Amino acid sequence: MGSAKRTKKQLTVSKKPSKLRRARVYIVGESPMVEEYAELCGAHGFEVFVEWNEQPQMIPTFTALTIKRARTIPSEISLALELTNTDLDRKRKNIQNLDRALPHTSAIVSSSVIVTATEQASWINHRNRLIGMSALPTLIQKPLVEVAPTVFSPKETIEVVQLFFRSVGKELTLVQDRVGMVFPRILCQVINEASFALQEQITTPQDLDTALKLGAGYPQGPVEWADRIGMKQVYAVLSALQQDLQEDRYRISPLLTQLARGGAWWKHAQRNLQERQER
Repeated sequence: MGSAKRTKKQLTVSKKPSKLRRARVYIVGESPMVEEYAELCGAHGFEVFVEWNEQPQMIPTFTALTIKRARTIPSEISLALELTNTDLDRKRKNIQNLDRALPHTSAIVSSSVIVTATEQASWINHRNRLIGMSALPTLIQKPLVEVAPTVFSPKETIEVVQLFFRSVGKELTLVQDRVGMVFPRILCQVINEASFALQEQITTPQDLDTALKLGAGYPQGPVEWADRIGMKQVYAVLSALQQDLQEDRYRISPLLTQLARGGAWWKHAQRNLQERQER
């Protein structure tokens, strides 16, 4: 990065394309990922502006005073995060709006678990500015972030994204630009298999979680993980994988589909299973 400096309160880098110029970040997308990343950036000294695709029922009270809501994209944004996984049309609109509004030197880091970063970059004029990342609710708690450069990504854009994630305390690994990326793909497949097991009444949600935590050493069971991530998010990743790869192993459990569309979750499934067993 040459003369680049990083402190907790400021990022200063050279004026090459795609390099961070000031510590102002704009975050747009779905709740709770917007809130999660806003708090992370605010805690590390960034001035943060947020907007949601759909306003949460309750606007959160952020811990950091540097976090503000912005219905229009402010000027002099250094880096933008686009965090939409369940609505491809809205995601495309968000990215195109960012491309029009941001300085052409500002990077866009976009969740690419349902559509590749390269395809997203093809939607905009300044294709070199966009890089994909692995984003699902709660994954921000992990120390590692997966980043996927596109076929258009220059070294400068990759460097500024690396600098950004390191400045918020995250390690970064570069992965291939593929739908689902790495950890989301594996995790959502595990949750899908768990839903098949529940559908076939092999076990209860609680026992399934216990078996995988004790037997396989998982930090959380698939049911617990799905509860935290959200069923719509899991369904979106699996649907994108199924469409992209056209392989039977990505066939989605009917129970998972039903729960994603209906908003119910494993606790309801467990209650129904117990009722059937008691008859």
